[in-house]
Amino acid sequence: MKKSERNYMSLQFSARSENEGFARIAVAAFLSRLDITLEEIEEIKTVVSEAVTNSIIHGYEEDENGLVTISTSYSDMAIEIIVEDNGIGIANLDEARQPLFTTKPELERSGMGFTIMENFTDSMEVSTGLHLGTRIRLVKYLAKNEALCN
Repeated sequence: MKKSERNYMSLQFSARSENEGFARIAVAAFLSRLDITLEEIEEIKTVVSEAVTNSIIHGYEEDENGLVTISTSYSDMAIEIIVEDNGIGIANLDEARQPLFTTKPELERSGMGFTIMENFTDSMEVSTGLHLGTRIRLVKYLAKNEALCN
């Protein structure tokens, strides 16, 4: 594959908790042709789980009528994952990004979603607005090319 070529997929699904596993498997299957380590694929599956769960639990407050969109692309240099919802948005993004902060303590949420996403990827961008939804863009450089990307 030429360095400028990207492979791309996008899918949309109901904001139902059982679809979190589907999203993990779909992204992992899409990336399966890449020469990545088991550790890298597990980290990717984890960040997909965190982002999708945030959309379902916090963005839509478990309203199953909402839709979550996940787009994934890759080149020989990096993987990009975008998770989007049209939910309630995040009132205070700085606060939400703090470790252990959660708006759902009654659901025994750990408040580590953003922290995990930041630790398992090389770049995380969050765009949000009240009643405008949330878009999380995650980039993970492929280990064999990481030195070239930094």
